Amino acid sequence: MIHMLCRNRVRDFAKWKRVFDSHADAHRGAGLKLTQLWRSVDNPRNVFFLFEVSDIERARKFVGAAEAEEAGRGAGAIEGEYHFLESDAGYAAVGTTADASKRSARE
Repeated sequence: MIHMLCRNRVRDFAKWKRVFDSHADAHRGAGLKLTQLWRSVDNPRNVFFLFEVSDIERARKFVGAAEAEEAGRGAGAIEGEYHFLESDAGYAAVGTTADASKRSARE
């Protein structure tokens, strides 16, 4: 699964959040489903959010559009970035079937 991780530094979180929420239909139309939204504990003007991406080309077109940049500025975003990411299994589970097979082969 593809995700898009975003960070915005904003002037006023409450204003930014109202505008962000008002774009929910546009996000969905671009193949984006919001799964998480966080604010930095150390700097609450830093906002991070994560979307599941159903169509990466639609999502790229959406975030690259001049209208998206303009909407961000209008919402009070000072700067921002986004990254498309692929999911990974993370830590390998200890004690998995694969581990047991290796032990059996050595024994």
